[in-house]
Amino acid sequence: MMFDLITPLTIGLVGSFHCIGMCGPIAVALPLKNHSYAAKIAGGLLYNIGRTLTYAVLGLLFGLLGQGIQLAGFQQWTSILLGVFMILGVLFPYLFKQKINLNTLFTGYAGRLINNLRKLFGNRSYRSLLGIGLLNGLLPCGLVYVAIAGAINTNHIWGGAGFMILFGLGTIPMMLLLSLTGSLINLRLRSLMRKVVPYFIVLLGVLFILRGLSLGIPYVSPKAEKLIPVERTMEDSCCH
Repeated sequence: MMFDLITPLTIGLVGSFHCIGMCGPIAVALPLKNHSYAAKIAGGLLYNIGRTLTYAVLGLLFGLLGQGIQLAGFQQWTSILLGVFMILGVLFPYLFKQKINLNTLFTGYAGRLINNLRKLFGNRSYRSLLGIGLLNGLLPCGLVYVAIAGAINTNHIWGGAGFMILFGLGTIPMMLLLSLTGSLINLRLRSLMRKVVPYFIVLLGVLFILRGLSLGIPYVSPKAEKLIPVERTMEDSCCH
């Protein structure tokens, strides 16, 4: 349980330094300049609530996927595969540098989202700030994919939603700070955190693999009970 609570918050907190490259310019450019300080805080919070709501919906969808995987009895293999994909996601750019750019796969999709974001930036209402956050949550982001992997691994629809909400909450301090100060974070600190994030993701990947292996290590790799849907159904029918 503690793993499921601390992990998404940590992904959000640490990952928010990495996400400055994508979300930072949006947070800095929010139409808040003519507002009072209290109104700026309210507007910045609405923007971040919008992002978190989108993450929650994604968590519901992928949590449902994880729940289906658990009912099929493949949750341990799924945890191992998700961990492997996390590690490969970090290594991929180094292994295929200058040959394959995964970001180009989402160019058209991201372009359409950005066009819709531009329309909302022309409106200085609170509703537009919420809308900017909702759309921002759909932009391609490697850290969001890592959080989605965690949502799948909760094996529950509401667990997935909760995981993504906590992830969103973890990103709020940095994004809100950017919105209020109107400038990007110190380049030296940003560079340092960008170097730390890949190691953090690899560590998460290793933890996911260990959890899937079910080695009996408390908190890290606890023993998992195998779920056999047919036997569970028969037991339930007998009890009733």
